[in-house]
Amino acid sequence: MELIASELDKNITLIKLRGRLDIAGVSQIETKFAAYCSGEKPRVIVDISEVNYLASIGIRLLVTNAKSLRSRNGKMALLNPAPDVMNVLEITAIPSIIPVYSQLESVEAVLLGA
Repeated sequence: MELIASELDKNITLIKLRGRLDIAGVSQIETKFAAYCSGEKPRVIVDISEVNYLASIGIRLLVTNAKSLRSRNGKMALLNPAPDVMNVLEITAIPSIIPVYSQLESVEAVLLGA
C-alpha cells in the first residue's frame, strides 16, 4: 500500500492511496494516515481511485478517522473509487458516513462549504 499526501489550496489535504486496503496494506499506512487527519478543523480528501481491494479493516481505517475528524469539526470525503470498491462502500453504507465524489472540484467545494 502506498500513501502520497499533498496540500491543496485552502488547507485541504489530499491523500492518495494506491494498492490493497487489507490487513497488510492498512498496517503499512495506518499511523501516517491518522497523522494527516490530525489537527483542528482538518479537511481531508482521500483519493481511492487506485485502491483495488477494500477489506473490513480498510473500512475501519476510513470510518475511524472520519469520525475523529468530525469530532474536531473537520471533514473527510472519498474521491473516485473503482467500481468494485464503490460496491463494497455501498454494501457497507459508508457513503452515509463519508461522502463519495467522482470529481475533485465537487469535493473541494463541499469541504469548503458550511
